[in-house]
Amino acid sequence: MVDTLLIEPLADSFSVSLCPPGSKSLTNRVVLLAALSSGTCDLTGLLVADDANRMREALVALGIDWQATSSTSAKITGNGGGFPTSDADLFLGNAGTATRFLTAACCLGQGKRTIDGIQRMRERPIAQLVDPLRELGADIQYTGNDGFPPLTITASPDSLHGGEITLQPTLSSQYISALLQIAPYLPGGLTIHFDGQPISIPYITMTLAMMHRFGIEADVALGFKSITVPQGVYKAVNMHVEPDASNASYFLAAAAVVPDSKCTVEGLGFRSVQGDSGFAEVLQLMGASVICEPDSITVISPPKGEKLIGIDIDLNHMPDMAQTLAAVAYFADGPTTIRNVGNLRVKETDRMAAIQVELMKLGAEVDIEGDDITITPPADPMVPADESVTIHTYDDHRMAMSFAVIGLRKPGVVLEDPSCVNKTFPDFYDYLNLLRG
Repeated sequence: MVDTLLIEPLADSFSVSLCPPGSKSLTNRVVLLAALSSGTCDLTGLLVADDANRMREALVALGIDWQATSSTSAKITGNGGGFPTSDADLFLGNAGTATRFLTAACCLGQGKRTIDGIQRMRERPIAQLVDPLRELGADIQYTGNDGFPPLTITASPDSLHGGEITLQPTLSSQYISALLQIAPYLPGGLTIHFDGQPISIPYITMTLAMMHRFGIEADVALGFKSITVPQGVYKAVNMHVEPDASNASYFLAAAAVVPDSKCTVEGLGFRSVQGDSGFAEVLQLMGASVICEPDSITVISPPKGEKLIGIDIDLNHMPDMAQTLAAVAYFADGPTTIRNVGNLRVKETDRMAAIQVELMKLGAEVDIEGDDITITPPADPMVPADESVTIHTYDDHRMAMSFAVIGLRKPGVVLEDPSCVNKTFPDFYDYLNLLRG
């Protein structure tokens, strides 16, 4: 029997300050760069969740010395490119970031490595990463369906080469980040030319910022026409990982939709390297008040008597915020159109279809046209349903967390498989209870 969880609406408004756990995106980048570095890195603020655990387990299986100093801290001794263990079988569950980053990293050094995951991972395309890696000399074979995991990678020190490659627009920026992170260890470095605007540029910028912290300075041509990474070696650094901006979005969204409420997220602000920290600006466009400091973001619900307003916005630069925005749009005055998010179809689930099906259960009208999705809220979203409505979460952490925001206001919202949040935020419901005082 599948577990369910009724999200009880808040009885009162709230005013809270909180600090979510470390960023998944930063954690997975930082630990991989530490593993590829030339010394011992002291890292703090690391995320402890399923996705991050998959990356840690894989790096340990590849022979990296990982010494935990607390639940969220570790000393990681790198191997200067490549890995101490030649052969390894890596099972990465549904961790898309780890799968893509390690597909590239396992091409370094020498040995035979296999990469696999759950059935959904075997349905998530990876050819747009494998093809350029093969162009750079990598020996990668599909052992199931062409274009999808599982993969077998046979690494050889003499097989890879650097140079120049050209990429068409990809389904995921993680393919680009994966190539960039191994680029210093390619003979002569690597230049990536882009034949069209890359998707999710803030995530590519985040990767480049982390590479810079580890001593590799890339050159980005004006307008993201190309990126050049010189040959080199990552240096060992000590670093603290900032809170996860994507996971912070649910609490900022809650402050926007619950009248007379306020939420401050500590550890994030205009100095954040995470593009999703810009979600507060989206809430501001909808009528919420926003205060952005160097190391904190505060969202305040619209003034008394005023409603959130629907907006028309391109979210190609932060597609993981689409579900959070959909939850906020449910309470807005007028329709909201989220544009240019077609890559949602190849995430943990087909998120465009999932948003449509589940919001329609709650009385919203949802239309998908190409890569755009338009949400027209019900005339009165606060009218209780005749009975509770069970929201299918599709084993997708962001479906559970975004629809929990709706349940904080609308009675009768029940989440199916609520524990799917363990992928990136195991303590999500404890944090949600902070809004209840």
